[in-house]
Amino acid sequence: MKFSDFGKRFSGEIGIGELMDDLGDALVSDPAPLMLGGGNPAHVPEVQALFRSRMEGILSKVGEFERVIGNYDTPQGSKAFVGALAELFRSEFGWNVGPGNFALTNGSQNAFFSLFNLFAGRFGGAEKKQILLPLTPEYIGYSEVGLEKDFFRSTRPEISMFPNGLFKYQVDFERLKIDQQVGALCFSRPTNPTGNVVTDEEVSRLRELANKQGVPLIIDNAYGTPFPNIIYAEAQPVWDENIVLCLSLSKFGLPSLRTGIVIAREEIIKIVSRMTSVFSLAPGSLGPALALNLVESGDITRVSNEVVQPFYQEKANRAVAQLRSEMGANIPMRIHKPEGSLIPLALV
Repeated sequence: MKFSDFGKRFSGEIGIGELMDDLGDALVSDPAPLMLGGGNPAHVPEVQALFRSRMEGILSKVGEFERVIGNYDTPQGSKAFVGALAELFRSEFGWNVGPGNFALTNGSQNAFFSLFNLFAGRFGGAEKKQILLPLTPEYIGYSEVGLEKDFFRSTRPEISMFPNGLFKYQVDFERLKIDQQVGALCFSRPTNPTGNVVTDEEVSRLRELANKQGVPLIIDNAYGTPFPNIIYAEAQPVWDENIVLCLSLSKFGLPSLRTGIVIAREEIIKIVSRMTSVFSLAPGSLGPALALNLVESGDITRVSNEVVQPFYQEKANRAVAQLRSEMGANIPMRIHKPEGSLIPLALV
């Protein structure tokens, strides 16, 4: 049997595919191992109780459960949920956004396939553009998203050393080159796997460079602020019409319901929505239905700040303390400053 060049990309080893296989296989082991990484969020009791209560409310209302599971949403996603998101970001952060600036996808990974291939690859047959990752190491799930070879370009970071054996990766702006071959910049904040958080100052400089070159700045905010806010450093949520901001309900506690959120200018949202219609007809409806009340009330940010973030920060602090205790003072070791995400430790 012969496969196309596109098919061959998926016939060999795929980093993110192997990771997800490992996660799924481990959960059916008996006894199941302790899940110390990989991106699957913890079962935070207070958050799960909220979703259980919301599900019970859906089940108790005549016709509501049937509507949620029995009807397609539009390719843009649930109109009620999109409208609630727009109101949340207008009222809480003062962003000039409306429902037309939001699209739902079947998870962030799905969104990045659409966005990366929208801004990079072949242009008119001859011209070729790349996605620039201004800071590496970066999320392994990006690696096979592009449909062309040499789809990504990356820049090595500066490394800042701190007391107590900590270090931090930072953008090396001296090395960072944005030329005509760059179609978009992208970084995750916090970054998986290091837990690094690109600083507000770095974000500001990257915005300026992207605007100057006339290319979008894509921010992968799956772990970030304002929700689920698994972030322990100073970081402000940011958006303008040249930024494509990607959020998710996965790390807030709904990974199996695959609900990604894209915030962008309206022309981008229209294209992403049309891509969704081709790839999967429409985004799933259950994630938005379970989270709707949290977004309408603004509780999604409160719960993120008061429950989710402290839950993971305590675990990160405990992991650092335990590692130092077990390794002792005589073993040469540095730990990346734990600033966010589910991966508390990166070592050198």
